[in-house]
Amino acid sequence: MQGKVILVTGGAKRVGAAICRRLHTAGASIALHYRTSEREAFALQDELNTLRPDSAAAFSADLLDIASLPRLVENVHAHFGRIDALVNNASSFYATPLAEVDETQWHDLLGTNLRAPLFLAQAAAHELQHCHGCIINIADIHAERPMQGHLLYSVAKAGLVALTRALAQEMAPCVRVNAVAPGVILWPESSEWEDEIQRRKIVAHTLLKREGTPEDIAKTVEFLIADAPYITGQVISVDGGRSINI
Repeated sequence: MQGKVILVTGGAKRVGAAICRRLHTAGASIALHYRTSEREAFALQDELNTLRPDSAAAFSADLLDIASLPRLVENVHAHFGRIDALVNNASSFYATPLAEVDETQWHDLLGTNLRAPLFLAQAAAHELQHCHGCIINIADIHAERPMQGHLLYSVAKAGLVALTRALAQEMAPCVRVNAVAPGVILWPESSEWEDEIQRRKIVAHTLLKREGTPEDIAKTVEFLIADAPYITGQVISVDGGRSINI
């Protein structure tokens, strides 16, 4: 990881922040993307730079604005001089039952979870090829088994899994592309997930009978970047066994 520059989208909070901290601890410099979480992004930037000066920088971009994605990549490269890895972590998540689906939801959920990773990969391709780098997409176990009432999110993550495999073909042999599919890691920040009984039922379907942590995802991302030179086109489920026991 020493000397590597890694762009993490949605890196200011939650799993994204855990990924940033883990990769930074391993020696990487972090380009921390955010959209609305400016306060958290600059707090994390300052935290990382206190530990190692000039090793982190925050970059703002709206991932739904395709025209802004090449600028994001250009700004990261201008600041650090290179890009060794792209972690597509940013994601919108909320319920979309079939009867309520509309075009705005389609634009948002498919835009953040599928379209942005594609066009960011396109924008960063030259730099990643030059550095023999890699892409890590944060997918979801519900890409394979859709979540009831979350139609568009499930479709978007299924597309992201397909994109992972297609990009692995397109960008070989210089760039590896893999995905991590989390299970029960952090509960969504919405009132519909506050029911403790509902949470316990979901956790009961994990083979390990417990929730995971953001650090579990961060460790897997670090492995795929630093210690997996012969792995590409794969999706690693980090879910306590839930995906085989739903």
